[in-house]
Amino acid sequence: MSGADLRSRAEELRRQLHFHDHRYYVLDSPLISDAEYDRLLLELRQLEAAHPDLATPDSPTQRVGGEPAERFVKVRHPAPILSLANAYQPGEVHAWFDRIAKVDERVLTADFVVEPKLDGLTVVLHYQSGIFTLGATRGDGEYGEDITANLKTVRSLPLRIPVDAEGAQPPRRLVVRGEAIISRRAFEEMNRKLQTAGDRTYVNPRNTAAGSLRQLDSALTASRPIDLLCYAIVDADGPVPDSQWGTLEYLRQLGFPVSKESRACATLETALHQVEDWDRRRQRFPFETDGMVIKINDLALAADLGVVGKDPRGAIAFKFAAEEVTTLLSDIGANVGRTGVITPYAILEPVEVGGVTVRQATLHNFDTIAEKDIRVGDRVLIKRAGEVIPYVIGPVAEARTGRERRYTPPTKCPSCGERLERPPEEVAVYCVNAACPAQLVRNLEHFVSRPAMDIVGLGIRLAEQFVEEKLVSDVADLYGLKQEDLLALEGFAEKKAKNLLRAIEASRQRPLARVILALGIRGVGEMAAADIAAAFRDLEALGKASSDDLQTIEGIGPSIAGAVVDWFTRPRNRRLLDKLREAGVWPAAEAAPAPKGAQTLAGLTFVITGTLPTLTRGQTKALIQFHGGKVSESISRSTDFLIAGEAAGSKLEKARELGVKVVDEAALQTLIESGPG
Repeated sequence: MSGADLRSRAEELRRQLHFHDHRYYVLDSPLISDAEYDRLLLELRQLEAAHPDLATPDSPTQRVGGEPAERFVKVRHPAPILSLANAYQPGEVHAWFDRIAKVDERVLTADFVVEPKLDGLTVVLHYQSGIFTLGATRGDGEYGEDITANLKTVRSLPLRIPVDAEGAQPPRRLVVRGEAIISRRAFEEMNRKLQTAGDRTYVNPRNTAAGSLRQLDSALTASRPIDLLCYAIVDADGPVPDSQWGTLEYLRQLGFPVSKESRACATLETALHQVEDWDRRRQRFPFETDGMVIKINDLALAADLGVVGKDPRGAIAFKFAAEEVTTLLSDIGANVGRTGVITPYAILEPVEVGGVTVRQATLHNFDTIAEKDIRVGDRVLIKRAGEVIPYVIGPVAEARTGRERRYTPPTKCPSCGERLERPPEEVAVYCVNAACPAQLVRNLEHFVSRPAMDIVGLGIRLAEQFVEEKLVSDVADLYGLKQEDLLALEGFAEKKAKNLLRAIEASRQRPLARVILALGIRGVGEMAAADIAAAFRDLEALGKASSDDLQTIEGIGPSIAGAVVDWFTRPRNRRLLDKLREAGVWPAAEAAPAPKGAQTLAGLTFVITGTLPTLTRGQTKALIQFHGGKVSESISRSTDFLIAGEAAGSKLEKARELGVKVVDEAALQTLIESGPG
């Protein structure tokens, strides 16, 4: 066979394989058997092996994965890859609609598209002259990581477009946004095979897909059943559809996999009905999803509406409520916190909740157990608050058999055996033994954490080792550790010991606010510590402050003030301060007047909880104060807004109980722009 004939045959084989990949992985409608497909692929492999010059970047033989990469390279996206604001109730969607209608009246006659909010890894796909050339993660929205080699292993991703003759032709340059996912069925099958082979199984499809695509070894990625769904055009140098529904149809015609569950809706009410319908049927959805996305169909209008923070105004994500399941309460345990609080937790018969296996859940406090009459042996209803923290809602009383037993709270500390105390008018029960090993471990863990002293390399396992070996009796003893002390411990070599000692040495220079936070005073978080540090020049001055002095600080109430005064009056804590001063950990305050911006938040009180998409808690607090608002540590009826991020926790539940308005980072930006009205 001549060189021209070989090249022609290789091109024909690639064309056929692309066509059949599309039929099988995208359309789910194969035209040939697996054996026939394998014969075509084998012939192409043999041709390319014998004649390497015939191989092309878009060849189906490239899907198997190549040599492991040393690292991922950062790449800049051609346009911002934005996130979405969230809504949890239909009323919040109507509020979103009213806001954007004020920005542009064309919204009042707009139509919409409803799409599943896919729970996977966002990817950005670049094509030049129809050839896939680059694939990247979303990253921070501006820069992502180049995972091209890994994405080539995804069977439903077209390496060349178009793969089907439906009349659509791509621009010379086309950048598409999609989501890499693993279907429920493929995930279950993968875990069955891994279990049979004696390998470790995976917890949920989302983390498995994301983790697999961020492997440096693309051969490992190729072994995972990753799929792809596309839904947006990021950039193009030619004509593309001007509507979202048209975009989905166009991508489908080009051969990209597109969700079959997307719907065009003439009105917002129709869109909401579609969302509610999917909420009822979400378990039938082939992929994991945590909600639906409502988008303005007119892309020009959506672009004209602009962006708030990193969220486009022209779309909103309606998040489904957290899933609830029932399981058996096998027993009740108790943890000792760093401040000595004894917290009960439920030991559960393992159960899947939203793709996560839950074995334990919080019971909040002992009063909750009594008030809800939760008994050992009960079938209980559990929920993942914010889809992160599982907690027990209550017992399923009608499922009782009579063998359940009432729970008796402990009277002694489960760690040191000392008698527990309960202060008047508090629900918390405490171990007040200052030498309690569990408290010391937790104190060390808190003291060295990133927001506090930020001692890199010292985690809870090492804290437990230090306490067990009696190397430390309090946090100040960290500054007396020597290299020989560390080398005597299991797992330490000279380099690790030197690195840890350098990190401890560097922590002597932390500012006053972080040292106050590190002391672990009950109720004093990052924001309260910063406010207290701004009011006192050093720890000695703070130690002399009265409760009244502390309550003159904005946001510090009688509870926190009392806890601070109590901490500084305890003899053991005074000795700790002396040791810290001797160790050179004695910073002075560097207070400076804060600048002021437009006072759109004046008179409003905020509480911050969870992890926000782009701002740290400190940045969020500074932003609120810059615009005249107040920030508090705790939720009360006087709180105007709770700013809730990911893993919001108990403050979110309390806000809902008290009727406090819950907003996200994007809504905060809107408040700053236009005020509470």
